[in-house]
Amino acid sequence: MPEPTARLQLLTRAGCHLCETAAETVTRVGAEAGLTPQLVDVDEDPELRAEYGDRVPVVLLDGREHSYFTVDVVRLRRDLGLPTP
Repeated sequence: MPEPTARLQLLTRAGCHLCETAAETVTRVGAEAGLTPQLVDVDEDPELRAEYGDRVPVVLLDGREHSYFTVDVVRLRRDLGLPTP
């Protein structure tokens, strides 16, 4: 049986400084919502690389694109049901 898709995912690639910053942010916000984000390297999957490779990091929430290049923290918090600062 295939592993279920995580509710919160971050599409990244090695050597991407924006990805490192986004991973820290998504991990912190996800933890507040009781979620552990799944980090996915787009370069390990040709389909993901073709679709998202030119705009990593990409945040996916429930399998849909939520934000890219930077994490829209206010929107992510709202969509996860967390209070916004």
